[in-house]
Amino acid sequence: MGRTPLEPLASGGRRMNFTVALGAARAKSRPGAGPGLLSRLVSKLGASGWRPWLAPLAALLVWEIGAHLPGVDARFLPSLEAVAVRGWRGFVHDDLFHHVLASLGRDLAGFVLGACAGVSAGLVLGFSPLAQRALGPTLMTYRQISLFAWIPLVSMWFGGNEAGKIAFIAMAAFQPTLVNSWRGVAEVPKSYRELSNVLLFGRLGFVWLIALPCALPQIFTGLHSALICAWAGTVGAELLFNIAPGIGGQMNEGQQLFQMDRLLLCILLLGGVGLLFNLLARAAERRLLRWRTL
Repeated sequence: MGRTPLEPLASGGRRMNFTVALGAARAKSRPGAGPGLLSRLVSKLGASGWRPWLAPLAALLVWEIGAHLPGVDARFLPSLEAVAVRGWRGFVHDDLFHHVLASLGRDLAGFVLGACAGVSAGLVLGFSPLAQRALGPTLMTYRQISLFAWIPLVSMWFGGNEAGKIAFIAMAAFQPTLVNSWRGVAEVPKSYRELSNVLLFGRLGFVWLIALPCALPQIFTGLHSALICAWAGTVGAELLFNIAPGIGGQMNEGQQLFQMDRLLLCILLLGGVGLLFNLLARAAERRLLRWRTL
């Protein structure tokens, strides 16, 4: 007669393995066993969505501890409290909010101009083999030139005031939208074009009903990158062109007056606005492209 499924547990070796496993499970369930308190706390924070914030919070903690160490000059490393007080005074009593709005206005203007030009050029290159052969090598060469190498030329053409700053920001947003829009159209499978021919969509129907929906995720990737590049270009333009209202202008003044708390506050503002842009871009992409999951 065959052995029943429970018989292996009756053997000595199997019974010992079962006992060891049961003891290990009980040991893990005891409060004092298992990973340490710090490891469990980190695991819980990671499970609750706090893991991305651990590194910035740790950096702020190190900053605060370092600022209060003996021998540390507050002129070179002010404490978080000093930076917070500077921010409160700047927003409540001074015109820091006006400077933030000035930077955001330049960024938006340059981003819209550069993104529209980049998406349009990328779509033309993607849909037109003639344009790709004529303009592709030139645009690829343009990609190899550092953005900051254009500053003297932009300054001579547009001046160092608002027009020059916005032109520089637009150039920062142009490249990622151009490349990703071009790539999005170029990566549309050829079988889709054959399908549009079978269904008699025509060229306009193929572009509107098949190619553009397929390219939209890549186009949004380019717009997302352009948003970040435009913000970086905004800071560069405000630092390197004529001083004017804006976060970059505040950084220049903080450097000249040796106000380290002002400089660090501006850096934190730049990072916070960039993070906000990133979150908004991801939310917009999820909402506008939710049809991909249907």
